[in-house]
Amino acid sequence: MERSISLAGMEDASDQLAGEGKTPMYVAINGNLAGIVAVADVVKESSRAAIEQLHKMGIEVAMITGDNKRTAEAIAKQVGIDRVLSEVLPQDKSDEVRKLQAEGRKVAMVGDGINDAPALAQADIGIAIGSGTDVAMESADIVLMRSDLMDVPTAINLSKQTIRNIKQNLFWAFGYNVIGIPIAAGLLHLLFNGPLLNPIFAAAAMSLSSVSVLTNALRLKRFKPTTGTR
Repeated sequence: MERSISLAGMEDASDQLAGEGKTPMYVAINGNLAGIVAVADVVKESSRAAIEQLHKMGIEVAMITGDNKRTAEAIAKQVGIDRVLSEVLPQDKSDEVRKLQAEGRKVAMVGDGINDAPALAQADIGIAIGSGTDVAMESADIVLMRSDLMDVPTAINLSKQTIRNIKQNLFWAFGYNVIGIPIAAGLLHLLFNGPLLNPIFAAAAMSLSSVSVLTNALRLKRFKPTTGTR
């Protein structure tokens, strides 16, 4: 080590603590090893449920962390994370995101700290935790209102529902106008000597088109957030 302090006799204890998901830190007094202090982040109960939901959606979950490999793998095993990128320096997180993108993946990054800001900006979708730093929230595309990872699959599901709703509205509005505009222009009368569309009925039909699109959009109010075991 940098100060040439022998760690003999502490390796087994250090490995055991790391295997429990804790980060061991050595304490020395006057150049001699005196003991180990272990620290650990508390894993929220909803974290495993959130990752299970993401797996059901076909999404691979990776963790980018500065913790040592053994500690990171222990935490990943607790919550079911697929891929662990450990011992990553804060300034290198964006590089790890870039590597994942180079594999042809679309990357959504979830973070809350100042060190996460470059990675949030680099990701295809940056998701910041609402209780995080202002820098992280400014760098993200989506800001979650709660500090709950269950909101991540909820946000993804809501986004998919919104895009599906937009496509439906575009389809029906386009089809409605493709049929309605020629009739309003007198196509039936020109081709088949049919009736001309009264402007009053044309206006009513256009209003009906707008109402149908709006009604379809309002179905999103019935969207229910993703739930899981907490």
